[in-house]
This record gives sequence, C-alpha cells and structure tokens, in this order.
Amino acid sequence: MARTRKGIKLDGWLVIDKPLGMTSTQVVGKCRFETHAKKIGHGGTLDPLATGILPIALGEATKTIPFIMDAQKTYQFTVTFGEARATDDAEGDIVATSDKRPSHQEILDILPQFIGRITQVPPIYSAVKIDGKRAYDMARAGEVVTIKSREVDVFALDLIHYEGDKASFRLDCGKGTYVRSLSRDIAEKLGTCGYVSALRRTRVGPFDLIKSISLEKLHELGHSAPPEDWILPVVTVLDDILALAVTEEQAKLLSHGQKLKISSPIAPGIVKVMTDGRLVALCETDVVMHETILKPVRVFNI
Repeated sequence: MARTRKGIKLDGWLVIDKPLGMTSTQVVGKCRFETHAKKIGHGGTLDPLATGILPIALGEATKTIPFIMDAQKTYQFTVTFGEARATDDAEGDIVATSDKRPSHQEILDILPQFIGRITQVPPIYSAVKIDGKRAYDMARAGEVVTIKSREVDVFALDLIHYEGDKASFRLDCGKGTYVRSLSRDIAEKLGTCGYVSALRRTRVGPFDLIKSISLEKLHELGHSAPPEDWILPVVTVLDDILALAVTEEQAKLLSHGQKLKISSPIAPGIVKVMTDGRLVALCETDVVMHETILKPVRVFNI
C-alpha cells in the first residue's frame, strides 16, 4: 500500500528574502517546517553568500517552476579588485593578487562589452554537471575541472558606485548567467583580478523585494494569518502567457488529459486555460482544419 505524503495542501508561491549564510536547500527546509506544505521546491538557486529573492513553490506551483527559472533576473553586486578567489566569491582561497586598480572611467568604458549575448565560463565551484558529476564536487575533490563556455543574455549592466577597491553594479540578465563569472571577467578585462564580495538578487520575473518576506516574517504569518494572505497565486508566474477561458465542462475534459477542440483561432504555442478565475491547465495549441486543438501539458488541481 502506497504511503500517504504528510502535510497540508498549499498551492502558490512564497517569495523569500534569503538571508546571508543559508543554502537554498536550507531555506526550502525552513519553509517546509513553517508551512507544513505537502509539496515544496524553489525556483532558482542562490549561493550561501548571496541574499535576496528566492521563489518558493508550494503544491501545484511546483509545476510552473520552469517558467520562473527562465525568467529575467536583477542583481546588485560588488566586485572587490586586487584579489582572485578560487570560488570567484569571498568564500574561496586567494589564488592571485594584483596592484592594479581601474579608474572609474575605465570601468565605464568596458561595460558595453558585457551587454547583449555574451560568452562566459561558469565557475569551477558551481552546480554545472560534467559527465554526470557536479563541478563543485570535482573541484573539492582536487580534480581538474574544465567547463565549456556558454552564451548568456545581459540586458543591462550599470556601475552604481566605485570607491577604493570596490565597485558596485546593477545587472539585468537572463537564465544561466553567473554573476561570479561576470565579475571575474570584468576584472580581467580591466587588467586586474577580482571577485564578488557582495551579491543580492532583487528580482526574479514578477517577484521583487516588495513582494518578498523574511523567514522571520514567515514564522509570524504562519501563526497569525491564513495562507491566502501570504501565498501568491500559482498563476502569478504565468502573467506573460495568453489566457483562454473555457466552460466547466470543457475544463473537466482537459483535467482528465483529453484534447479539446475550440473554434477560436489561436496561434501555435502555450496558453493558460482558466475557468471562473481558476487555473485549469497549460495547453499546447495547434490549428487543424480551421479549428484550434488544445492539448494539456500541465494539469492543475487547484
């Protein structure tokens, strides 16, 4: 007989302002303890030395995690020049030093080279898989780690402040961008070395700091307010996807995994299907003989 998963059925998103020093997995564990949620996951890892937006998916929201993973992100970070670290952040050992300190204008001059579709090599202390093994496990075991370069999207990169050996930046970027690699590469382009000494994620898709709560606040709310007061709807991460309203009868067919024909012409792609304000399914659309076919790819039990 299958074992019943313990916990409360909660569906939606928590936006946690991750504190310094905790891993993303530890934050998930804390949220699980505070909410007693039956099912929980996170939408994008933050390093222990990073703070800021960590989206936590509860229940049916876990089915939408890929959409938040692909979302545009915003960071504020500080590069300390003059030292290179093995991990490209403050956690690692010093592996190189330089007396060169770039000028304010030199930094401004090279920033356009890091905007657009750029190529970067992820840090060797990262979760990138190489032949089935995590790069950080290989690095910690003393193995030689060679990671292939990859293309990432940087939409904006601005210098906020520069004083002494520390420069602070604001970054808007796409999926898979490593701020540690970007910081390392900026320093190298300036003829010196550097590492990320502070990193804060301020936005992930529709989630920003205004929508976030601390773990301490989560503890308070969990004991004083109903879940609907502090959990954002599952559909929050699907705002950019076309919505299609159907009847309750049609919704039942999709909920059982059946295809549905409708007369409304819709371009091929993904749509979110709603009924009476409730998210029913994410469907692929196709047009056959002037009819639109909806094929459910994610069905929601909300």
